[in-house]
Amino acid sequence: MIKPFFSFLFVLSVSNLYAQNLKNFSIPKGYNKIAEAKGDLDKDGKEETILVFDTNIKASDGRNLEGTADYKRVFYILRNENGTLTVWKENSTVLFSSGTGFYPSDNTLELSIKNNSLHIGQTFFTNSRHTQKYKHTFRFQNGDFYLIGSHDHFEDTCDFSFTNEINFSTGKVIVDKEYSSCDENAKIPTNSHKEFIHKFPALIKMNDFFIGDHKFKIPGLKEDFVF
Repeated sequence: MIKPFFSFLFVLSVSNLYAQNLKNFSIPKGYNKIAEAKGDLDKDGKEETILVFDTNIKASDGRNLEGTADYKRVFYILRNENGTLTVWKENSTVLFSSGTGFYPSDNTLELSIKNNSLHIGQTFFTNSRHTQKYKHTFRFQNGDFYLIGSHDHFEDTCDFSFTNEINFSTGKVIVDKEYSSCDENAKIPTNSHKEFIHKFPALIKMNDFFIGDHKFKIPGLKEDFVF
């Protein structure tokens, strides 16, 4: 019984040391909270808290159609250590800035924790007819958060609806293109749907992921899959 007892003490001491290395969280001055979610991300039976903020850091100097300023966004994954929120993870690469889109006030940000994974959804208009929707899923494993799912939907009011999906755990990729028209006399392109397996060399860490910075060739097509 001595060996298990010392093993328990070792695990306890490592956990305490890890907790001591996390800094206490306080809202930075000038930051505005825009979203929050709670749930268990590391399967320890305890809820983590996710907080998203508009920062006071300019993302660009230009003004959008609504005349509002464009600020960077950041989110924090927080642990509850004896009643005190501590910073487990900070990320400013995944979220688009506050001024993104045709009319930024119509943008939506959805945040949830399901099946021990973090789901982030972002929707905005790229012009008066085009809607862009992203959903990315991250899971904590091997000591860090990794991208395990990507869903990209681009839609026109009349002409098309494109969906690109990746399950990074299985390597399954879906490319779906549907066409239509508000003009009854228009020639409509043929719909297409393609599913295949792509071998990714490694999963992408959350803080290394920038939307649109990654791509690979789609088998049988003269185009890239961009994610």
